[in-house]
Amino acid sequence: MKTLVIVDDEPSVINGLRTYVDWAGQGIELIGTADDGDTGLALISELRPDIVLTDVQMPAMDGIAMAAEVRALLPDTKIVFISGHNDAEYLRSALQMHAADYIFKPVSRKELSVVMGKVTAALDVERRERQLVKDMQVKLTQSMPLLREKFLLSVISDNIHPERVHDKLAFLGLQSLESDSYIIMVIVIDDVPQVMDIRTEQDKQLLSYTVLNIIQELIDEQMRGVTFEKEPGEYVGILLPGQRFSEDDLLQLAELIRDNLRKWLKLSVTIGVGEGVSSLSELPASYRQARGAADQKWYLGKNRILTMDNIESAENLRYRFEPEWGERVLTSIKSGDSSRLHAELAEMFGLLEKNRGQGPRYAQNVSLHLILQSGQVLLELNGMTAEWEQRELAAWKAVARQETMQDLLFFTESYLQQVCEFVQVKRSGKASETIARVRRLIEARYAENLTVADIAAGVYLSPTYVRLLFKQETGETLFEYLTKVRIEKAKQLLGDPQNKFYEVCYAVGYTDPSHFSKLFKKITGFTPSAYREQHH
Repeated sequence: MKTLVIVDDEPSVINGLRTYVDWAGQGIELIGTADDGDTGLALISELRPDIVLTDVQMPAMDGIAMAAEVRALLPDTKIVFISGHNDAEYLRSALQMHAADYIFKPVSRKELSVVMGKVTAALDVERRERQLVKDMQVKLTQSMPLLREKFLLSVISDNIHPERVHDKLAFLGLQSLESDSYIIMVIVIDDVPQVMDIRTEQDKQLLSYTVLNIIQELIDEQMRGVTFEKEPGEYVGILLPGQRFSEDDLLQLAELIRDNLRKWLKLSVTIGVGEGVSSLSELPASYRQARGAADQKWYLGKNRILTMDNIESAENLRYRFEPEWGERVLTSIKSGDSSRLHAELAEMFGLLEKNRGQGPRYAQNVSLHLILQSGQVLLELNGMTAEWEQRELAAWKAVARQETMQDLLFFTESYLQQVCEFVQVKRSGKASETIARVRRLIEARYAENLTVADIAAGVYLSPTYVRLLFKQETGETLFEYLTKVRIEKAKQLLGDPQNKFYEVCYAVGYTDPSHFSKLFKKITGFTPSAYREQHH
């Protein structure tokens, strides 16, 4: 409903417009009338109507003068003039006032209806446009953090135009970034796949928000700057060190960030620091240096603060993987010599660590090559079961997730030692003896809360290898065999009516009678009570 104020010095006109016009039918509410320009202006200022219908000629303040005041006060209010046929000069003035329309006296209800229809339609259009602009402003405000982040990403990756930077900084509320010196700091969460994989999407966002806040608060305490998330697990700080800045101040800030993230979030991070530059357009170079320094954790280890001084040039690719290295490792595996395998891998990765020009990918490819060779050994010994195939596939994926050379060495050796262990047993013909020892251990200790680690320790082998060997030699898993032994013992105990059901449950290694009953029925087809009635 639009609101309307009528101003006219003729009472008959006001009375006729109030009485004989169906304003409500046109979607208009008449909220006030006045009989001169002064009174009308005061009323309009108070009621702030959408439409003003006013006479042109009035004593004291005429309609033109009043309209000028209304236009200044309420620029969105539509003004419609009522004029006599002889008021040509007044009409020219009205048109100069950008009047919405005008009507000649005597006022025709039909003409009035047409004019008001056009005015209300124009008001609707303008309101929709204003609402659209308002909505867009709200969306712009809401998206401002994203726009800032997008701009900051472009600052460290693109060559921005210096002449446009000032306006962008002002628009984004980042005027504080205007300086004559900058330094980039890159903070990378160590083992980010493992850190993120255990979290829900909501927890990931919360973690990112918390990390950013901790970093930003520490930057604000020590110097000026802004931080943002470049990608999951990588945060970039654009620092404005100032004239009194020293390298010790920068290292102190990095240590505070590292120590606080460890203290409050139990996160290990590696921090890379670039060299200082004098303009925003030079920040990509500082970022590449900081990121390159952080990447040196592949050789130097995690949870460190690394600068350009830590980056060593490659020694002309002096230490490359040689075929005889792989042959020596293969020989160690085939002979089942775990000590020799350890020594060969330590020497090989020690040399690869010095060849920094190739980066992580080169060493990862060496690791993949060694795992592939070990698979050939398994094939030769008819040991490449479905379980080993799954382990090999998982190993290939895991290689790419290792973040340091030491991590890669540890993972590669762990996998190859399991293959070596398999070869030891196979070549010694002791597989059946090992299985027998496993079975004897299970039959002796079934009543305990027995785990694969307990069984492996009892036969002096690794848990993974025991699990794989048992499945390969017997066709059933350790858990399946342990369950079978327990159920057989439970059957024997159920033969004695003195043994209560829950006592039988506990006696064979289960702590939950309900779970025991369901498992017993699944394997035997009877509940414990039905089995006792049926067989005893």
